[in-house]
Amino acid sequence: MSVKRKRYSAVEKAKIALEAIKGELTMAQITSKYSVQAGQVNNWKKRALAYLPDAFADKSKEEMGSGQAELAGLYEQIGRLKVENDFLKKKSEVFHG
Repeated sequence: MSVKRKRYSAVEKAKIALEAIKGELTMAQITSKYSVQAGQVNNWKKRALAYLPDAFADKSKEEMGSGQAELAGLYEQIGRLKVENDFLKKKSEVFHG
């Protein structure tokens, strides 16, 4: 006879982690309230604390970084096209002139 594992949604994990972060209840109380092991609660708590700074990160810096990469790619493409254009101009002068 097998026991089905309980699966927790992201919302439930966040709720449990937040309760652990608050510290209003002991770990034993949290584990018995939600029927989850203490190690798992600690993992969710660590993960929540690790992702918390990203919630307040400045998105414009992130967008600017991707824009800079795109701009560098476009400059590279312009350079290649300029070289090709110059090469073709020289070759067309040989055939027509």
